[in-house]
Amino acid sequence: MSAPGAAARALAVTLEPLDVDVHAARMHAWLTHPRSAAWEMTHLDLAGVRAYLDGVDADPHQQAWLGRVDGEPTFLVETYDPAHVLLPGVHDALPGDVGMHLLVAPPAGPPVHGLTSAVMREVVRFVLDDLGATRVVVEPDVTNARIAAMNAAAGFRVLREVDLPGKRALLSVCTRADLAASPLGRTLR
Repeated sequence: MSAPGAAARALAVTLEPLDVDVHAARMHAWLTHPRSAAWEMTHLDLAGVRAYLDGVDADPHQQAWLGRVDGEPTFLVETYDPAHVLLPGVHDALPGDVGMHLLVAPPAGPPVHGLTSAVMREVVRFVLDDLGATRVVVEPDVTNARIAAMNAAAGFRVLREVDLPGKRALLSVCTRADLAASPLGRTLR
């Protein structure tokens, strides 16, 4: 995890709908990498990752996005409607809630200072502005201190701990005002 800084502001971050046919092999490499263990897919073969992504693509309540930094594929984002996916019965979703999962690819070379911060900031902004969310909802594992710190830097507020399949999670939300007041959001100005 990198702190926000001047290098982070200089990175061009874009998102586009994930094309499973084009990017399945890349997603397999990212999702099965040991650094992606929190996604619980390290055991899947290419067909298994493709089946997972095809399932997301076929579900009207979810979407996968490919993120690029300076034109290079660098991260995966999943957005979902928490009233229908993962959180029914656990979270009383409000109109405008959009759930989000983010995976920054394992670095192919030396880490880029500010990369994770820039990606996180732009993904939260994308969900709020481009997708029209009122609140971004996340549910990281309570034991994932790195993600908890990054979420806090982006303005996420923990609502409570919840039990989800395979984990105890920190149900958290972020509004436009939360992002704007956060350390990552202040770098947008």
